Amino acid sequence: MTEMCAAKQGFNPEYSEQAPTIEEIEQLTADAVLEFGAPWCGHCQASAPVIAAELSARSLCHIKVFDGKGKKLGRVFGVKLWPTLIYLKEGKEIARVVRPLAAEDMADLLAG
Repeated sequence: MTEMCAAKQGFNPEYSEQAPTIEEIEQLTADAVLEFGAPWCGHCQASAPVIAAELSARSLCHIKVFDGKGKKLGRVFGVKLWPTLIYLKEGKEIARVVRPLAAEDMADLLAG
């Protein structure tokens, strides 16, 4: 998992079908943003520029998870709407934002 985060510093443009396990998330030692959504989701597409602008300027691990029916990680975190971004500190949820459309939404999330 550490290797995955090292490779995903800043904005990650692609949702991955290969979601980490909750155990891998809990073992994170670096701050990370976990994003749940789908590439075809209109809300995800609308939020992408704001998310990219904020995360590109930071050295955070950005884990983008393709969520949907039968996907366990989203259910563990209680995700109901896309995109949902969760700020993690040492594998623990500190803050979350749903459908960010403004820089302020992301600033609130990253302030923890």
